[in-house]
Amino acid sequence: MQFKHPEILYFLFLLVIPILVHLFQLRKFKKEYFTNVKLLRQLQQETRKSSTLKKWLLLATRLLLLALLIFAFAQPFFTAKEAKNKENELIILVDNSFSMQAKGNKGELLKRSIQELLESLPETQNFSLLTNNNVFWDVDIKTIQSELQKIEYSALPFELDFLLTQIDSKKPNTKKDYLIITDAIGTNSKKIEDLNQTNQVYFINPVAENKNNISIENVTLSQVLDAFYEIKITLKSYGKTEEAIPVAVYNKEALIAKSQVTFDKTEKELKINIPKNSFHGKVTLQDNSLQYDNEFYFSISQPKKQNAIIIGTEEKNKFLNKILTENEFVVTNTELTKLNYSSIENQQTIILNEISEIPQALGTTLLSFYNKGGTIILIPSIENNIQNLNNFCKNFGSFKFLNTTDTEKQITKISFNHPIYKNVFEKKVSNFQYPKVTKSFIPSGNGLPILQFEDNTNFAISISNKIGNLFVFTAPINKQNSNFQNSPLIVPTFYNMSQSKTNSKTNTFTIGENETIIIDAILSKDEVVSITNKQNSFIPQQQIINAKVKLAFGDYPELAGNYNIKQTENTIEEISFNYPRTESDLNNTNTTLFNKTTTVNSIETVLNDLHSKRTDTALWKWFIIGTLLFLLIELLIQKFVK
Repeated sequence: MQFKHPEILYFLFLLVIPILVHLFQLRKFKKEYFTNVKLLRQLQQETRKSSTLKKWLLLATRLLLLALLIFAFAQPFFTAKEAKNKENELIILVDNSFSMQAKGNKGELLKRSIQELLESLPETQNFSLLTNNNVFWDVDIKTIQSELQKIEYSALPFELDFLLTQIDSKKPNTKKDYLIITDAIGTNSKKIEDLNQTNQVYFINPVAENKNNISIENVTLSQVLDAFYEIKITLKSYGKTEEAIPVAVYNKEALIAKSQVTFDKTEKELKINIPKNSFHGKVTLQDNSLQYDNEFYFSISQPKKQNAIIIGTEEKNKFLNKILTENEFVVTNTELTKLNYSSIENQQTIILNEISEIPQALGTTLLSFYNKGGTIILIPSIENNIQNLNNFCKNFGSFKFLNTTDTEKQITKISFNHPIYKNVFEKKVSNFQYPKVTKSFIPSGNGLPILQFEDNTNFAISISNKIGNLFVFTAPINKQNSNFQNSPLIVPTFYNMSQSKTNSKTNTFTIGENETIIIDAILSKDEVVSITNKQNSFIPQQQIINAKVKLAFGDYPELAGNYNIKQTENTIEEISFNYPRTESDLNNTNTTLFNKTTTVNSIETVLNDLHSKRTDTALWKWFIIGTLLFLLIELLIQKFVK
C-alpha cells in the first residue's frame, strides 16, 4: 500500500491526545456521603468497574477513529498492475476495404464500427487513427467526427504490416496500445505476434451475417464479327446462389443488353453481342451482398489502322500482304537496301522477312523501337549467318541460335494460353493437320513458346519487355521450305502479332496494379496528358517516346469508372478502371491473425479493460467509511454502556 500524501501521516502523533485525556481526568471528584449500609458500598464498587471498561472502549474507538481519518487524508492506494503503461498512446487501425461493406446484425460493418467509435470514445481521449488510405495523428473524437463519418471504402487492401511500419516510423520511441478493427478477409501479418509481446493489442472482428456474394470478375472481347462485338463476361459465385441473377450492359447511360445467369457451378461465363462501335460502358448485376464488385467498367476503342513495314523481297512478302489487309493496316513493303530508317519510329510493327543479313545499324534502331513499345517479327533466312542472327538477338535477352538442321519436322504443339491465341480457339485441339518445315535452326535460351515442333523445340517464341514485343521464328516459312503458309494457323498468328495491344481490345485496368499503356500522342516539352471523368481527375506518370507517350497509373485513380485520356481538351483515348476483386470472398477470413491476441466485442470493453489495468485502487473511501463506523460505535458505547 502506498500514499499520495504520506506527509499527513505525521498527524498520527495526535493519537497521544485522547490517551492523555483518558489518563489524566481533568474533572474534580465530588464527595458524596452515604449511610453506612453494606448494600450501597457494593453497588458503588460495581459501578466503578463498569465505568473503567467504558473508558477503555471509548479510548480504543477514538484512537481508531482518529487514525482512520488521518489515513483517509493521506489517500492510500494499491498500485495498478500496469501502472507503468498509463501514458501509452492509443492507436486505432480501422479496415475500410470493400469486404467491410458487408452487413452485420446492426448494418454495414465499417459504418457500424465508426459509429461505435463516435459513441464510445470519451472527448478527452487522445489517439491516432489509421485506415487503408487515411491517417489522423494525435486527435480526439470531437476533432475528427465529421471526417470519420465521411470515410469511404478503399480499393487498397488492409495491409496490417504496412500500417504498423508507418506507425513505427512516425512514433518510434513511444509505448502504444493497439485497437485493430478488421474482418480479416485476406489479411496477413508477420509482425502481429512480435507486436503482441511488447504492446497491448485488442482485435474487434466484425462478422457479416450473409457471406454469399457474386462478383463480375472480368469482361473481355471474345470475338469480332461483321456488325457486332461479342463480349465474354466472367462471373463468380461465393456461397450458394439459387435464384437467377440479372445482368445488364450499358454504353455510357444507355442500356444495350440484358440477360440472366443461374449458378449451377462456381464460375460462369456469359456471352453477349453489342454493336460494333466505340464503347465506353459497364456491366452490372444485382445481388444482396457486396456492391463494389457488382459493376465492371470497360472501353472498346474504334479500331485504328496499324502502320507496318515488311522488309523482304516482293515475292516472299505476298502472303503477309494478304493477311495484313489495307482495311486494318497501312503496310509498307521495302527491300533492305531501300529501307528509310527514319520512318521506323512511326510504325507499330516491323517484319524482317528472310533477309540474308541484319546490319548492326538496323539492329540498334530496332532495339530502340522495341524499347519504346514497338513489335518486331523475325523470320530468319536459311542463308543467315548464325553469328549475325545472334548479334541481333542478344540485345533482347538470352535467346540464340545454335546451328541448322536438315531434318524435316512437324509443328505439332500450340500454346493455347499464349496471348497471341487468346479467343482464337473455342477448345484445345490436338489432331489438326500438322504443318512442317524442311530446314530449321536449333534454338537455345529463354522465350515464351508459341508453336513447337514434335521434338519439343520451339518453332515460334515471344520475348517482351512489357511494352515491346519480339516474335522469333526458328525456320524460314517460304513455300520451298515449309507448308506453314497453307496452314489455318498462319492468319491468326501473324494478324495478332501485328496488332497493337490496345487495338480492338477492352481497355480495362485494375486500380493499384501500376499498369502501363502506350498511346499515340505528340507532346511539347512541358505538355502533359491527364486522365479525367466527371468525378475524378489525375495526371499519371508519363514518358514521351517519339510520337508516343507511355503512361503509368501507380495507385490511381481511387474510384473505378470510365475515364478519358486528354491532351488539353482533346480526348486521345477512352479507358476504364476497376477495383481488384480481392475482397469478394467473405469466407476468406484469416482466423490465425487473432491467435495470442485479445479479441473483444466492443470498443467500450477495450477502454474499460485498459482503465482497470492502469488505474490505482484508491482506499481513502474505505477509511472514511471506517471513520464513520467507529463514530457510530462511540455513540452506541456512550448510550448503552453504563
